[in-house]
Formats: sequence, C-alpha cells, structure tokens
Amino acid sequence: MVANHGDKVRQVALSDEDGAKSALAASWNRSLLVHRLDPESTQRSHRLSDGEYQHAREAMGGLAHIARPVLDRLFAAVGDSGCSVVLTDSSGVIIERRGKPGDDASFQHWGLWNGADWSEAREGTNGIGTAIVEQRAVTIHRDQHFYATNTAMSCMGAPIFDHEGELGGVLDISSCRADLADAFVALLSDAVANAARRIETENFQSAFAESRIVMAGASEGGPMLLALDQDDLVIGATRRARRTLGLSADYFSAPRPARDILGTAAGPQDLAAAERGEIRRALAHAKGNATRAARDLGISRATLYRRMALLGLR
Repeated sequence: MVANHGDKVRQVALSDEDGAKSALAASWNRSLLVHRLDPESTQRSHRLSDGEYQHAREAMGGLAHIARPVLDRLFAAVGDSGCSVVLTDSSGVIIERRGKPGDDASFQHWGLWNGADWSEAREGTNGIGTAIVEQRAVTIHRDQHFYATNTAMSCMGAPIFDHEGELGGVLDISSCRADLADAFVALLSDAVANAARRIETENFQSAFAESRIVMAGASEGGPMLLALDQDDLVIGATRRARRTLGLSADYFSAPRPARDILGTAAGPQDLAAAERGEIRRALAHAKGNATRAARDLGISRATLYRRMALLGLR
C-alpha cells in the first residue's frame, strides 16, 4: 500500500509496468531522475528578481501585448469559479496573471505569481512546465502534480506558438477549489486551448499584417494559416500548417507558390475557392453557428465575417 504522495510518485515513476508508461508517469520520471526533484520538498517556487522579471516581460514583446485582452476575456469567464489565469514565457516564467482578490492569498502561497518559474525543472509535473516539455495542451489535476505541496490545485495549460512556429509561451488556468468536478475541468481545458489558438491566430495576423492570410485546412490542433505575398508565394505559416504541410524553417528562405503547397492547379482563384469551401464546411459542421465555425477554423469571429465578405459568402 502506498503511504503518501511522494511514495506514489516514486513507485509509478520507477515502475517498468505498462500502466506506468503514461505521459504522466513519464513526467514524474523526468522530475525525479532528470531534474532530481523531491516530491515531498516544501521549498517554495523560484521567483525572478524585479530586474529579471522586467527583462522577461520585455523579451516576450508583441505576443504578450496581443495575449492581454484574451486573458481578460478568459478570466471574465472563469474568474468567479476560483480560477487564476496566467500567461508565461517559453521558459515557464509567469509574465501576466489575472485573479480575484479573494483568491490571491492562496495563489501567492502556491507561487502562481508574476515572476515565478513554473518550468518542469523547477516545479516538476504541472500544467505549465509539462505543456512546455510536451508542447501540447495538458491537464494536471490535483494529485497528478509532482510536488505534494501542489496537489491542492488543478492546472490546465496550453502552449502558444509564435508566427514562426516556435514555442512562445503557455496560457494556463489554475483552480484552488477542492470541489472542482471532472466535467468542469474538461470545460476549462477546452476554454484555455481555444484561447491559446486565438492568441496564435491574432499574433500571426499581426506579424503578417501586409500579407494575405488564407486557411489551409481544419485546425483542431491549432490554426492552419498561411501568409501569402502579392505573388501568392507562401512567406509564413503557423506551426500547425508547417507540420501538416511539411514546411521546414529552410523552406521560407526560398518560398514557393501557394498552389504548389496546397496542390491547387491555378493561382488566386483556386485559392479563394479552396478557402470558400473550407469556410462552408466549417459552417455546415457548426450548423450555421459562426462563433463555433470560427473556433473550429482557429480564427476570430470578426476574421471569419471579414473573410466571408471578401469571398462573397453570406
């Protein structure tokens, strides 16, 4: 019988059984053997100095600026449920946070505060650091955390990739409520993943503000967007588009026509037709609900309406 949380973590992390080969067990294993952390340690989270924190804020630049209104909207939706919303940089340092004053003492005690380092190397398995390592959305619910001191929290983190497909940061919702139902955790996970995709989309559109942005396919795993210049050469692509279409970083040193990438026979007219079809399919799948269709496409509702107007869709 496992006596405490620390014993449970060690038993699972060091086990050779098939049941211990899950993503959670792999993270516990990294925390224990690679980062040499002790699950029963009571050491508080590492905080950057004021100067280091300001440097980290400035280094995040435009991505943080674009993320702020999305953080505000997300917090407005979940803040009354005992949740804190944070944005970190690509190393796991909290750059921005939103929380109710009544919950601040709890989150500050746990170290979910501006300037705190929530990388897996510092905090073990958690919704921020593990999302960074695995570069995917994760949910770390209470005793799934590596440290026993973090098991009162539920954390839902989603990575944000920049306009070049590189990890830019993590968006995270954390709850201090002990009565958080599994169904509500799932809703929070969806909410943070959708918000992260929104930030990616808006950041990509901002980075290629002078270019034509087209959708290259469905985007459940992130926005599938391409940026085209005046000659319809692909000069930019989101991470999801790069991975799906096989576009390496070297590709953009000698861009090719969009029709070569998308497999269309002609130029702008076929691209418009392909995008028109993608929007129609998304709207049909969403039964005409523009908000849901925009979410499925990985774009904002305003962008969807703008693209529909340009493509002659009603």
